Amino acid sequence: MSRTFPPLHWLSLGLLVLLFGLAASNEWLPETHWLHVSDFWINLMGKIACYALCALALDLIWGFAGVLSLGHGLFFALGGYVMGMHLMRQIGRDGVYQSDLPDFMVFLDWKTLPWHWTLSDSFGATLLLVVLVPGVLALVFGFFAFRSRIKGVYFSIITQALTYAAMLLFFRNEMGFGGNNGFTDFKRLLDLPIATSGMRNSLFLLSGCTLFAAWLGTRWLMQTKYGRVLQAIRDAESRTLFLGYATLGYKLSAWVLSAILCGIAGALYVPQVGIINPSEMAPAQSIEMAIWVAVGGRGTLSGPIIGAFLVNLGKSWMTVLAPEYWLYLLGLLFIAITLFLPKGIVGLLNQWLDARKNKVRPS
Repeated sequence: MSRTFPPLHWLSLGLLVLLFGLAASNEWLPETHWLHVSDFWINLMGKIACYALCALALDLIWGFAGVLSLGHGLFFALGGYVMGMHLMRQIGRDGVYQSDLPDFMVFLDWKTLPWHWTLSDSFGATLLLVVLVPGVLALVFGFFAFRSRIKGVYFSIITQALTYAAMLLFFRNEMGFGGNNGFTDFKRLLDLPIATSGMRNSLFLLSGCTLFAAWLGTRWLMQTKYGRVLQAIRDAESRTLFLGYATLGYKLSAWVLSAILCGIAGALYVPQVGIINPSEMAPAQSIEMAIWVAVGGRGTLSGPIIGAFLVNLGKSWMTVLAPEYWLYLLGLLFIAITLFLPKGIVGLLNQWLDARKNKVRPS
């Protein structure tokens, strides 16, 4: 486990003060005030917090169990689609066709809701499905994959193939998920207007607090016996199996927990961006998640969060300045991190702290 500098309680307090300080600045300070945080930045920070939760989830399975997934974009999108279905039902008769059915269903001449939309009108059921849908899929897929001893690059390829197949499936209009357009034009959440400054602030705070709670929770989990066994599986699975540990159960539980965290991130992401479509399942999305983890430092928990914020802030800036060069820059960044900074930013910081500690230690 990586060291925490400054101490954890001070770091936690500082993060909470920053989180609520940004929200308060946006809500209470006038736009002319130099400390005012605009709606754009609140919305951007909320979205990146969702991405950071995905990076944390991927680090749980890659950094601690040694299992590289290139398909976590699927779990993120599934959580987003579950929330998107509820938001579409919340539109009611305020759509273009003034029908109880979503507009895209009326356009495609659907007469009734498909069976998988049955519980979408209930917010409580939606919250449950945000956890269950990615969790159950991860459980079924992971059970057969880990039981078959699929690992390494083969596992990564299979997860990417699964994500790509799901993306093609969701593109089909007859599936009832809006085809290539997906879901958009959301109007309300919990009967409150969704396109307001107050709602943006609330979603930003909810995303930030969820990320913070997930970071503390996974940090505690990785310091228990469970976390130590996961790291033993990463370093020497055959030896861990020989010592009597059921490695399948450990890897599968970490895999399912990671998928659930991604699903929660997707559900928080959709009302903030106002759209969900199959492009969220594109292989490039999952590869970007791996880059966030690598940049920050895998196996550190805090590193992937830092990596997600830095890379996505850079993306936001670069796509405005020179969007055609962003993918080239992202590729070069990944190569540079792999060659020159294999332990990421947090790993470099830890090396610096070790060197400083050894330097000042009395002989």
